[in-house]
Amino acid sequence: MTTNSSIPTRPRFSLMRQRWSELLFAHWPVEPELLRSYLPERLELDLFEGQAWLGVVPFTMSGIRPLGLPAVPGLNHLHELNVRTYARLNGVPGVWFLSLDATNPLGVWAARTMFHLPYLHARISLRETDGAFRAVAKRTHPGAAPATFAATWTPGKLLPPAQSGTLAHFLTERYFLYTAGPNLLQDIQGPNLWRGQLYHEPWTLREATLSEWESTLVEAHGLPTPIGEPLLYAAEPLEVWVKELRRV
Repeated sequence: MTTNSSIPTRPRFSLMRQRWSELLFAHWPVEPELLRSYLPERLELDLFEGQAWLGVVPFTMSGIRPLGLPAVPGLNHLHELNVRTYARLNGVPGVWFLSLDATNPLGVWAARTMFHLPYLHARISLRETDGAFRAVAKRTHPGAAPATFAATWTPGKLLPPAQSGTLAHFLTERYFLYTAGPNLLQDIQGPNLWRGQLYHEPWTLREATLSEWESTLVEAHGLPTPIGEPLLYAAEPLEVWVKELRRV
């Protein structure tokens, strides 16, 4: 079993501050062999008791404020829908994103350009009605594999804090991300690898139940449809600080 690094200290300086809300973690166990080819050669899959995990995570990002500046109306809010697995390099665990669909065109451009993240343009709505959340999405990114998504979930009982060494902690308490950027010697050395760091308080998680789930997000990557019901955690809102990317 692998465990995550301890929570980083809150940075004195950060690139960006955000608020994440209306978030659902949906995960399936998958055989590691299915995912290894989706990671750069230097990254290893991060496994829990020998098992890889694939996640789909819809949420709302708001209050986006770069470099301590005030939020800019029209640029400080987006809905996001990411497909992810988990990786580690030199013992440091993090998230590896297969795709990130989002609604803010400028945000998509900035994330692709400055963070080398595979953001894609999409139309996404995410609303709460009588305690239930519903997300609907359609990818619109030119040249990308088409994908759609529709899910309705209801948060339930509050869960105790996820303890280190548990599956809930492994899947949710992630404070680093990995991404790959262009390299002038890419044909020889492969892409540059970067590690970004986040800070937030530990997640407050709840049980969740699904009343709707229709998605082609995973299949758009050429992966088989996940088997069985996903493992679900609904998350309470929290504030997030984003530090700079560092080449590793």
